[in-house]
Amino acid sequence: MIRRSLLAAASLAAFASPTMAQDLAITNATVATGDGSEPIQHATVLVRGGKVIAAGPDVAVPQGVTAIDGTGKWVTPGLFASMTTLGLSDVDGVSESNDTAARGSPFGAALDVTPALNPWSQGVAVTRDGGVTRASVYERPASSIFGGQGAVVDLGADPDMVVRPRAFQLVALGEYGARLAGGSRVSAQAELRNALREARQYGADAKLASGKSDPRMVDNGVARGEDALLNRFDAAALVPVVNGEQPLYVHVERDADIRSVLRLKQEFPKLKLVLVGASEGWRAADAIAAAQVPVIADALDDLPASFEQLAATQSNVGRMMRAGVTVAVGNLAGTTGDQPRNLPQFAGNLVALTKIPGASGLSWGQALAAITSVPAQIAGYSGRFGVLKPGAAGDVVIWDGDPLELSTAPERVFIDGVEQPRDNHQTRLRDRYKTLDTSQLPKAYDW
Repeated sequence: MIRRSLLAAASLAAFASPTMAQDLAITNATVATGDGSEPIQHATVLVRGGKVIAAGPDVAVPQGVTAIDGTGKWVTPGLFASMTTLGLSDVDGVSESNDTAARGSPFGAALDVTPALNPWSQGVAVTRDGGVTRASVYERPASSIFGGQGAVVDLGADPDMVVRPRAFQLVALGEYGARLAGGSRVSAQAELRNALREARQYGADAKLASGKSDPRMVDNGVARGEDALLNRFDAAALVPVVNGEQPLYVHVERDADIRSVLRLKQEFPKLKLVLVGASEGWRAADAIAAAQVPVIADALDDLPASFEQLAATQSNVGRMMRAGVTVAVGNLAGTTGDQPRNLPQFAGNLVALTKIPGASGLSWGQALAAITSVPAQIAGYSGRFGVLKPGAAGDVVIWDGDPLELSTAPERVFIDGVEQPRDNHQTRLRDRYKTLDTSQLPKAYDW
């Protein structure tokens, strides 16, 4: 057992060692750049120094660059999984390994997922093997309506996972937020508005005081009134939100709740809002588009799981896009039924909707963009992640066929020009048992 532990440590150490980006060209492939356009036949993708140099037909391959024959293959940018819990749990059912929610915490908005992220989580490895190279990670609201500050990450097999810490703040409204706030939407709205007002004063108004000089109510020279409901850590965390420096991701589903969120900008004009969920977004699509608020939506909600989803339809994404809303497909948290590596399947289903009379689906290019460039844009990385264009990160996936077809799988995955290992606990179990006979059992102590 000691020997196996040493071997495992050596394997992880190898992944932890710095790896140089490869200069490579994938030639004669079907290339989808991820910008919403249709695939390009017989094209080349050139990556040098960890960045995309060119993608398209008639791209010359410089001497000394490793050429990969892409005949019969498809090449796309790495997928971007919006709103996941990747890296925050090893086994969801084992509380000691699960950091996806802080139910007993005295903090809400101040929570920061970054210190808890585990790049060696098997969920990360399995998702990377599915072609996902970047993600936005959040913690579920549990002790308050605020889930805290999420991060943008890469899924490379190295210890440096965080691309941007404190990338956004998450708040839950609707039915879930109402439960957390005391039992009604009225309470959740009051809690949110109070928090934003306290944060605005905390960040800009030194007169936030009760007239008493209680040292417990002073932080950085700013006195806080005795009626302040937020602790100072949560108040400080929300200052970038009310100043428009940190996006506020708001989880809502029904039409009325969506419109209520959009009205927040009347009171807090600097808010950078992003809607999450929005099962009834199609009903408010014109208002969402007019407010220029992007949406991270579930792909195919149609059977209502709650009263706030009574108007859910599989045409939701297509109808919102048709109205001019920027929509990314996401919210695959990482559990068995909604793993982020299933993003291509959901995107492919949105393409299939175009063949159903009366339904609103997406073109192939739109569907791929909804899981690549659009979520990257919402996360603040337009032109840098989720696309194959000059200057973008060298996140490249080679597929054995059309990536939006269910039978297709990645063959090679690159992040920043570095080819990634594709083995994980699932592949090792598959390889061990697919040809195993009874003479080789038991294998309980042999990894």
